[in-house]
Amino acid sequence: MAAYKLGSMIDCISKPYKRMILQKIQVRHGRYPATFIDAVPKKNDLEELQKEGVMKELAFSPVKAAPNDLSSSLFRDSVINHFTNIVMRKGQKKLARELVEETFVAIKRTQLAKFHASSAESKLNIELSPRNIFHRALENCKPIIILTPIKRGGMTYQVPVPVTPKQSTFIAMKWLIEAGKNKERTVHFPEQLSKEILDAFHNQGRVVKQKQDLHKQCEANKAFAHYRWS
Repeated sequence: MAAYKLGSMIDCISKPYKRMILQKIQVRHGRYPATFIDAVPKKNDLEELQKEGVMKELAFSPVKAAPNDLSSSLFRDSVINHFTNIVMRKGQKKLARELVEETFVAIKRTQLAKFHASSAESKLNIELSPRNIFHRALENCKPIIILTPIKRGGMTYQVPVPVTPKQSTFIAMKWLIEAGKNKERTVHFPEQLSKEILDAFHNQGRVVKQKQDLHKQCEANKAFAHYRWS
């Protein structure tokens, strides 16, 4: 309704002013022409483009302005940044970032204590990087199929449906955060979340069991899979 009113108002304006107003109104994803290319902030991506021989073609192409969340820093991880945004509540980004950093510090301390208490042969198999531990834990928590309610003939069926990689990543992050919040009052959130991430890193714990139970339910409801297309 608002768009219709705006269109009718613009039609009543003379052509010179109408052209100027239309240029001011931003259409979604229409700020740049099709000839503009996306910014590539990562050095590894630039090296890959150079190996493919595409850099010469893109050397004189106009580039779009980089979004605020992009950075060329080696220490910036887009997956961890996404996880921080999911942890955030009521716009308190600083608090969410501190909680994630405290979680990684707790993981590092746990792994270092395990490293120094192990023998020389066992030390080679201990991962000390919290970033690598988090990524491995996230991969172990990702579901490949979920249940979605579909109504057919007055009955609601739980139908197994495959998920996209983006959806599975979001579900795994949400499960980890919920497991970190399911704790006693004397235990802090970063401490509990670090335990859950370490358990998921070793392919065990509540979140991995939740994923396995979901897959078992999908296997049990595979008879309803045809309702997805009907």
